[in-house]
Amino acid sequence: MTQHRSELLMPAGNLRKLKMAILYGADAVYLGTPDMSLRTKSQFSLEEVIEGVEFCHQHGRRAYLTLNLFSHNKDIPKLDEYIDTVRRVRPDGLIIADPGVFQYVKERAPELSLHVSTQSNICSWLSVKFWQDQGADLCVLAREVSYPELVEIREKCPDIKLEAFVHGAMCMTYSGRCLLSNFMAERGANQGNCANSCRWNYTFRMRMKDGTVQDLNITDENADMFEFLLEEGCRPGDLMPIEEDARGSYILNSKDLCLMPKLDDYLRIGVDSLKVEGRGKSEYYCAIVARAYRMAIDDYYADPENWDPKPYMRELETVGNRGYTMAFHEGRLTNYAHDYEHTASIAQWEYAGVVTDVTDDAFLVEVKNKLEAGDVLEFISPISRDTILLRVYDFERADNGQRLDVINGGTKTTIRLPFTLFDHEDIDDLRERFPAYSVMRKERPLTDEQWKRIRFDKLTQGLEITGKGNNAAYTRRRDELVESIGEGGEERRFKTNRIGTEGCCGKGCNGCLIFWQDDIYARARDVLLKRKQGEQLSRAEATEFKLPAE
Repeated sequence: MTQHRSELLMPAGNLRKLKMAILYGADAVYLGTPDMSLRTKSQFSLEEVIEGVEFCHQHGRRAYLTLNLFSHNKDIPKLDEYIDTVRRVRPDGLIIADPGVFQYVKERAPELSLHVSTQSNICSWLSVKFWQDQGADLCVLAREVSYPELVEIREKCPDIKLEAFVHGAMCMTYSGRCLLSNFMAERGANQGNCANSCRWNYTFRMRMKDGTVQDLNITDENADMFEFLLEEGCRPGDLMPIEEDARGSYILNSKDLCLMPKLDDYLRIGVDSLKVEGRGKSEYYCAIVARAYRMAIDDYYADPENWDPKPYMRELETVGNRGYTMAFHEGRLTNYAHDYEHTASIAQWEYAGVVTDVTDDAFLVEVKNKLEAGDVLEFISPISRDTILLRVYDFERADNGQRLDVINGGTKTTIRLPFTLFDHEDIDDLRERFPAYSVMRKERPLTDEQWKRIRFDKLTQGLEITGKGNNAAYTRRRDELVESIGEGGEERRFKTNRIGTEGCCGKGCNGCLIFWQDDIYARARDVLLKRKQGEQLSRAEATEFKLPAE
């Protein structure tokens, strides 16, 4: 009997993101054009949609188109043309939210497989059965559905496909029902144009009854003397009341959803599609998140009893995030699900570049973030789990051969990395493992505040996963972060242990020229020659091997 396998469904905001998601392990992608798909910034033309779907089918994968707007009268005349277009594209499913649009498409294109969007807010087995009776092949469950509810829905609805979000941004209120964006920026969140007002930087202000605005120390004795207001960073002087009830203040900024720690539960009960949010996220996000979940899913099916989320979480931590939360998994949000002190998305690594072409003797790489002489690039293969580390001492422009010590990001500069730099690798194996669209990352230096934010996020994630409280540790880490925010230092440091000649981290990637040229690293050279390129020295070895050779 063939084992039922959950599909990994990745977002595709443009054609290159689609190709990266597929190459890095997605079973399916979802995409759409800007006018009808709740993503006004979608970068797909009709021709690119057709090419993208064909790319998926050529690789044996699936592509779903989005038609998940809530229709107004002005939208209805477009539907017939849209349906004709969809028939040309031949997707594997059409994602719809509006009941009227659902019925319209069902009648005019009965051959299309219809999926009900998360915008329909399906939270119960009763709603799933309703849509099944209407002819839906799949229901996307709301993010607010808890895991116990999901188990019951799966039991009561065994004959329809279920899709659940496992990763991506979270709305601070009921998904897609936020008025902040409309009120503050006149951008409709429910029309795919959210301004993400909940992510903005707000300052707490108090106004005295006489109208003066002051910074005051609130105590139980004086709390009734004040009004409480928010001031948004770009609107000084525009003070907005914030109310508090028995449940506390409404905190605006949610952490990012990540159900990797409980992914085995979803695989065990047979959730048909595991959905990742992020059509507006970067191509690096598409590649690395797809890679992490692909490895996790495959490893679970290979050995479910010994499955452990930790290695895949380490991979997800290399992608910018606001801290990870399991959100509604247990049935209710906790204080761990929100960012009280910090809203920025950060990571210890950043997107360095992407392979655009593989020539007879080199990789051609489009630079994505600033590269400096001595940077270590980590090549992430869409084919192999093993990565390769390469230290680069200068950069050759592919267009004119000019050699530079610094390449700035955002310039769309393409550099040439000759295969001769990979002195530990088999060249044919390199070409096979790192085709076009292979991505690279590099370590990113962070401020003290950012390092403390990462430590705090990892603590709260652990507390949420285990369900065990540790108020002392929580308070200590939170206070450390708040204190660091107050200090506002901009000095940045790397996590890597940096020793020896300036610029050498002691990892030994591709032999690091320092190891090959200085007598004091003779012992390190002997060790590294026997290791695979990119295999690192431990901190202890790096310190030990710096001693003069005997």
